[in-house]
Amino acid sequence: QVQLVESGGGLVQPGGSLRLSCTASEITLDYYTMGWFRQAPGKEREGVSCISSGDGGTYYADSVKGRFTISRDNAKNTVYLHMNSLKPEDTAVYYCAAEPPLATIQTMCVSPPAFGSWGQGTQVTVSL
Repeated sequence: QVQLVESGGGLVQPGGSLRLSCTASEITLDYYTMGWFRQAPGKEREGVSCISSGDGGTYYADSVKGRFTISRDNAKNTVYLHMNSLKPEDTAVYYCAAEPPLATIQTMCVSPPAFGSWGQGTQVTVSL
């Protein structure tokens, strides 16, 4: 059974930075499309960024382009989300997800149901 464990969330001031980590067990990340999603109170879960298997192609939601960077360390079986210039509207629970590459990375990243394995989530709060 795939297990994904997120870490790195917390409270940060606007303009600050955080790095989220997602470590996987029972799978080899390089064979999976990995995604970061977030869900704010009262809102639907949305795709933030994804990284494809193999060539490591990436996708970013328009709201985070230029501020967030997704990366993968295959040796550590870990995917990261580097978040810079954080805004209050980035406040949410952030989830890591994994799925074999069944479609293009953009198609998968805009559709949370495309992913079958999820972590427990980590809270990110951007506030003064």
